Amino acid sequence: MLNFDDFNQVNVLIVGDVMIDRYLRGNVTRISPEAPVPVVNLEAEDLRLGGAANVALNVRAMGATPILCSVVGHDEDGQAFRQLLPENGMSNQHILHSSTRRTTVKTRIMAGAQHLLRMDQEDTHDLNDSEVEQLLEIISYALDTQDIHVILFQDYNKGVLSPRVIREVILESIRRGIPTAVDPKFNNFWAYKQITLFKPNLKEIRAQSPQPVQTNLASLQAAATYIKAQLGNQHTLITLSEKGLFLETGGKGKIIPTEPRAVADVCGAGDTVISIVALGLGLKLDLQEIALLANLAGGQVCEKVGVVPVDKEQLGLEYLKIKGYEL
Repeated sequence: MLNFDDFNQVNVLIVGDVMIDRYLRGNVTRISPEAPVPVVNLEAEDLRLGGAANVALNVRAMGATPILCSVVGHDEDGQAFRQLLPENGMSNQHILHSSTRRTTVKTRIMAGAQHLLRMDQEDTHDLNDSEVEQLLEIISYALDTQDIHVILFQDYNKGVLSPRVIREVILESIRRGIPTAVDPKFNNFWAYKQITLFKPNLKEIRAQSPQPVQTNLASLQAAATYIKAQLGNQHTLITLSEKGLFLETGGKGKIIPTEPRAVADVCGAGDTVISIVALGLGLKLDLQEIALLANLAGGQVCEKVGVVPVDKEQLGLEYLKIKGYEL
């Protein structure tokens, strides 16, 4: 049985692409006379932490301490992002400002719970050499001044996790004996050599595998074997959307199915899953048990509209229920 109080002692160093999730909310009563599109009467604007910052929110929601290292633009949105961190109980001291890129902002236009449109503002080129050096200095400082239990890479292909940053941080983690986890994306998918835990989703591994990947145990096991041959990783976790997740550890794979849910929005579910799994690595917990918990957590956030972190209390109740305890 997991002791949820144990999560409070974990320090997680998170490196990756951060962004602002902006929600413009209103109601629709008519179609525009100018084009066949709905007219939204704007009622509210909501700014939320997104990307690797949403991972940090999930880590904090579980009672652990996130140390977020990333890059934002030297712009108004970058300043807004830095303000959102302390407003959500997190430090902004490890965030680098760049004059060569814009802060990533995903703007969603909503009418009630209906998602009408998304607009993205972003630059996706890799950090330049000077920015890489500055970011690596920030990460080294965090490692030297904090007792880090696990390092989490959150990759959204926005340029922060360049091959050099990935390589240098993994080498440092090996030197210090710190476990690592990654939620990869397409560009640097195979750059995470010697990572402890590799967590692609089904779409991502299908795009990278030379063989078709199906959602049965034999096919997923073959995909995990292929991943390990490329990366030398210890554990593989593949999220399967509504079918749950697949975990391979110690040469043995297992599919953990989802619990029935009223799905409202899948945004951010992967962030929640990798957050829970990383905490389990930091505590050296049984990965089968932590994968079960991560699966519950990912399902929980899908019941809510927008990118939101996990609810620790609700997760604890669901965990006890699934383990057979009467509440």
